[in-house]
Amino acid sequence: MTNVFEPFIQDKGFVILDGALATELEARGANLNHSLWSAKLLTENPGLIKQVHLDYLLAGADVITTASYQASFDGFEKNGYTKQQAIELMRLSVQLAFEAREEAIKQLSPKNKAIVAASVGPYGAALTDGSEYVGHYGVSIEHLKNFHRERMKVLIATGADVLAFETIPCIDEAIALKEVLAEFNSISAWISFSCKNGTQISSGELFSDAIKAISDAGNIIAVGVNCTSPEYIASLVSIGAKSTDKLIIVYPNKGEVYDPENKVWIPKSNTHTHYADDAKAWYQRGAKLIGGCCRTTPEDIRQLNQMHL
Repeated sequence: MTNVFEPFIQDKGFVILDGALATELEARGANLNHSLWSAKLLTENPGLIKQVHLDYLLAGADVITTASYQASFDGFEKNGYTKQQAIELMRLSVQLAFEAREEAIKQLSPKNKAIVAASVGPYGAALTDGSEYVGHYGVSIEHLKNFHRERMKVLIATGADVLAFETIPCIDEAIALKEVLAEFNSISAWISFSCKNGTQISSGELFSDAIKAISDAGNIIAVGVNCTSPEYIASLVSIGAKSTDKLIIVYPNKGEVYDPENKVWIPKSNTHTHYADDAKAWYQRGAKLIGGCCRTTPEDIRQLNQMHL
């Protein structure tokens, strides 16, 4: 299977991911204190989603990730949507990214066409209780497979370039995603875990064990970490580079603490402000795909684009 990231790596040594979607939507006036989070705007203001995608591309991102993280059949049903409406909104999330990419091509004429990654959020995201940062769901791998399968099928059918399995908190869910992905041979994916420190994923399981659990999957082309404090990333990249020959992907948050009850981020004294300084160290330890998660902005991605390795 062709690695969609290889042209970018050959060109400049690494791939620049985008930054936070919800952070930018809120900064532009959107109220996302809702169980659907950024997916809420797929009906309310899809044009704003498209504009944020475009702004990240103009800032230098090689990859834009769709507004489907929180888009699950269960989540839409709880909010009164029919199954067909849910399917149409999932498709729309990818279409908006495609449209932003075409607009960026007109403005930039980039050497390599940007990659559209269809976001697949964890089971905990549909529960809207913050359990994607804990991982103790109390359900079977088979249950997790059934939860993810149909949504993945819809997103794959859109023609997205790659699937992004994001903020995965436990090994069971990673295995479930790996096994469902094996049912499809037309697309590749990355898996990024949420981690609680420099050695453990959110469930408390070892990051090295999580990587080993999915390392035999041929169509998982990158593994790593997202929505984790920057202070832990260097250690996790080093562990990842020693544990697999797959590409290492990192897109941490800004070091703040998430309050799932009030759905807000609480700043800490060590909140990072200059992303490129840290990114150089992550790259040197083996990260090949680098971007930002919650609270990061197009300015952070612009810094990565201007980074001299």
